[in-house]
Amino acid sequence: MLPQSPSRKKSSNQFYEMVNNDGPTRTLSQRSRFGRLRVELWESLLMAFDSIASHKLRSGLTLLGILIGVFSIIVVMTALRALEKNAETILSQLGPHTFTIKRTPAFIFESPKGGSRPWEREPITYKQGLQVAAKALRAVSLGLEEGFASGTVRSRFEETNPDVGLTGITPGVFVARSWNIEEGRALQDSDVDSSRLVCVLGSSLATQLFPHSSAVGERITFEGLAYRVVGVLESKGNMMGGQQDNFLLVPITTGLQRYANPRVSVSVLVQAAGPESYDDTVDEVRGLLRKLRKNPPGTEDDFEVMSNDSLMNQFNQVTFALRAGAAIISSISLVAAGVGIMNIMLISVTERTKEIGVRRAIGARKGMIMTQFIQEAVILCLLGGVIGVVLGVAGGNILSILFKTPVVFPYDWMTYGLVICTLVGVIFGAYPAFKAANIDPIDALRYE
Repeated sequence: MLPQSPSRKKSSNQFYEMVNNDGPTRTLSQRSRFGRLRVELWESLLMAFDSIASHKLRSGLTLLGILIGVFSIIVVMTALRALEKNAETILSQLGPHTFTIKRTPAFIFESPKGGSRPWEREPITYKQGLQVAAKALRAVSLGLEEGFASGTVRSRFEETNPDVGLTGITPGVFVARSWNIEEGRALQDSDVDSSRLVCVLGSSLATQLFPHSSAVGERITFEGLAYRVVGVLESKGNMMGGQQDNFLLVPITTGLQRYANPRVSVSVLVQAAGPESYDDTVDEVRGLLRKLRKNPPGTEDDFEVMSNDSLMNQFNQVTFALRAGAAIISSISLVAAGVGIMNIMLISVTERTKEIGVRRAIGARKGMIMTQFIQEAVILCLLGGVIGVVLGVAGGNILSILFKTPVVFPYDWMTYGLVICTLVGVIFGAYPAFKAANIDPIDALRYE
C-alpha cells in the first residue's frame, strides 16, 4: 500500500472532520428551516387576510376604532405642524440677529404667584427708547414701534374694511424687520423729529386704495385723519387667511400726538452685528433698560427680551396642551379599539376551534398558530392605521389650506402612528393567539 502525500492526507482529515461535525448537514438543515419558516409565515399571512375578507363587516367595525384614534392624533399634529411652519415664516420677517424688547411677553399663560403681573408693569416710554438708542453702542440698528389703532382707510378711489392697522415707527424698524421699499421712500429721521403727517403703505393696502395708479404722493385718510403717502413696501404675501401687507406706517411721534395714551408702551427692535456679538448686544441693551427703569440689583426684569427662538419656544408651549389633549384622546380610543380587537379575535378563535385542531393534528406547531392570530390582529390594526393616517394628513392639510398656511406631511408622526398600531395589534392579539395555540387537538377535533 503506497503512502499518502501530506496534502492528500490533510484534505482527507478535513473531509472526516466535516462529516463528523455534521457541517454540510447543519448548513442544509438551517436553510431548510429558514425556507420552511418563510413558507409558514406566508401561509399564515394569507390565512389572516382570508379570515378578514370573509368577515368584512366585523373587520370593518373592528378597525374603525383604530382609524378614529390614529386620525385624531394625525389631523391635530398635521395642523399644528402647519402652524409651526407659519409661525417660523412670520418670525423670519425679523432681520438676522434681531431681538425685541416689550413690556409684556408674547403669550401669558397664568398669573404669577409673586411680584407684579406683566400687564401691570410700567410702560416702556418713547423717551426711554431714545435713551437706549443713544447709548447702545453694540447695536447695528435700533428702532422703536407701537401699534396705535385699527380702522378704515379711504382714498379718492376706494375704502377699506375697518381692519387696517396703523403703526408708529422710527426708521430703524425698516432694517430690523427686513422691510424693503418698492416705490417711493422710507420714513426718515426728519419725519419723526417734525411729527410729519406722512405714511408708508403695505403693498396690498396700496393696491386696494389705488388700483390703477401709483399711491406715492397721494393723500389718504385713516379714521378721518389725513396723511400723505411717501412710500410703498414690497409685498410679503398672504398668511393665516389674511394679508400681511394690510397696514400703514407713520412716524412714531405722529402716532403719539394723535393717540395720546399714558399706558402706551413702545417696543424696541435691536439688530446685532452678528452671531458672535448677539449675546453681548442683548446684555448691553438689557442693562441700559434696567438702569433707566430703576430695576434693583437681583430683581427680575420688568420687561421681556424676545428673540425668534424664544418666541418659537413660547409658541410650542401654547400648542403643547393641544398635543397632549390629542395624545390622551387618541390613547383612549386606541385602548378601546385594542379591547375590541381582543374580543373579536377571541370570537374568531372559538369559531375556528375545529380548524385549529386539524392544523395541530397534521403537525402545525403552537408557535405557528400564535403567529397566525397575531398577524391577523396586526393586519387589522395596520389597515385602520393606514386609513387613519391618510385621512388625518388630508384633514390637517384641508385646514391648512383654509387658513392659508403651508401644506405639510408629518412623516415622523405618520411613522409613529403605524408603529403604535402594530404594538396595539401585538399586545391585544397576544392573549387570543396564546389561547388558540394551547387548544388541545383532540378536544378541538370533537368541537361542534
